[in-house]
Amino acid sequence: MIGVTVTTGTRSEPAVTAVGGSPAPPAESRFGGRALGLLAVLCGAAFLEGVDIAMFSVALPVIRAELGLATGELQWVVSAYILGYGGFMLLGGRAADLLGRRRVFLVAMAVFLAFSGLGGMATESWMLLTARAVTGIAAAFMMPAGLSIITTSFEEGHARTRALLIYAGIGAAGFSIGLVAGGLLTMLGWRWVFFAPVLVTAVLLALAIPLVPREPAPADGGRGGRRRVDVAGAVTITAAFLLLITAVEQSTHASPVVTTVIAAASVGLFAAFVAIERRAPEPLIPLGFLRRTPLLRAYLAAASLAAGFIGFQFIVVLYLQEFRGWSALETSVALLVLGIDAVLAPTLTPRLVARFGLWPVILGGLVAAAASFLLFVPVGPDWTYAAMFPSFLALGLAFTFAYGPLTVAATARVDDADQGLSGGLLYTAFQFGAAIGLAATSAVLMAVEGRGAVEASRIALVVPIAASVIGIGVGVVAVGRRARARG
Repeated sequence: MIGVTVTTGTRSEPAVTAVGGSPAPPAESRFGGRALGLLAVLCGAAFLEGVDIAMFSVALPVIRAELGLATGELQWVVSAYILGYGGFMLLGGRAADLLGRRRVFLVAMAVFLAFSGLGGMATESWMLLTARAVTGIAAAFMMPAGLSIITTSFEEGHARTRALLIYAGIGAAGFSIGLVAGGLLTMLGWRWVFFAPVLVTAVLLALAIPLVPREPAPADGGRGGRRRVDVAGAVTITAAFLLLITAVEQSTHASPVVTTVIAAASVGLFAAFVAIERRAPEPLIPLGFLRRTPLLRAYLAAASLAAGFIGFQFIVVLYLQEFRGWSALETSVALLVLGIDAVLAPTLTPRLVARFGLWPVILGGLVAAAASFLLFVPVGPDWTYAAMFPSFLALGLAFTFAYGPLTVAATARVDDADQGLSGGLLYTAFQFGAAIGLAATSAVLMAVEGRGAVEASRIALVVPIAASVIGIGVGVVAVGRRARARG
């Protein structure tokens, strides 16, 4: 949309005109009837994606035992999904803009369903990792398409902000509830961690077909001329991030020469990506888009939040199950408090944003994340659950306050034709932040595993703590700029 005045957190409903000056199609401004059903389906997809990632974190020790995976291999069960997800997210977001949001959303959901089922039938580690990677690629197309359907179906202002906060809040709740679901399903066998999403996806797909609005597939994004998806750029950036994460993971147990070569290759691919984008007639990421500082702050804060969360979760699950001997179900119940965001994110967070604004609320969430990691530093060999509880509660509050508002901040003041791109960049930031956080945490754990599980856990907490410090720095800058602008 062009000429839209964003009024985040207020009830202002600015006039909307479509690209090129023609009247825009009617936008849904109330949550009733078809609009409510559409929002429910899209929230279900976001919830499913969050649950899918979290369930595997709890099931990792059982998967390790059955398939005989080392710690370095184990993190790739999660990283394979994250790499496919994050690596193709930009392509998925752009494809939604160019090929049609409904088409991309439905096809991606069908692929997600199929490969979740195939993963549950894996008998070798390579089969498992392949299924996870393809499922991640499907999610990379599904999620930005779903987000852009919301941002183009609800009128900018109060209605869209409310829809986005509900959508993001329920998606964040998927991470928390997925921990419990993973524990319950693992009791039946780790393969149910694959099969359960198949059933949920089938129901959502059946509902999405009649509810997701039809649209003509845009041939030019509203800018004239035939447009093509930048596959070369997507492949290059995916390979660059893959090598970067491999370099981080290899840094503690490979020779310095190998690590340096891998890291140098990653840097070279990043440079090649920039060169491709400068010359491509239809770049995956128009470089001018990355000069929008408010959006960059949202992406960086999202990456730091994800890096801290995934790294911390990896540490906690290994500590509870492999050192303390807790079952997957006991671990899941212990982490159930993280699901507080399922209640507070759709209810309390919109009120706080309306009262204080986006970035003050985001900053509060990032500070809560740092508090969570710091509270776990005194972990001991016989820590009671009461001692752990404040850390878990703080992390639940961090997602309550930060995840949804970051989604709004990353889509505000973005034209309809670029909503898929911005959503893709946001989810890319989340996923590669998570991948780097997981790889770095795994690397530290392997480097100090000779010191014992408890001491190794304490030392590895430096990764999520450092990630949270970066996020807080971004939040402080954003709040300071907001205060100066208002002054």
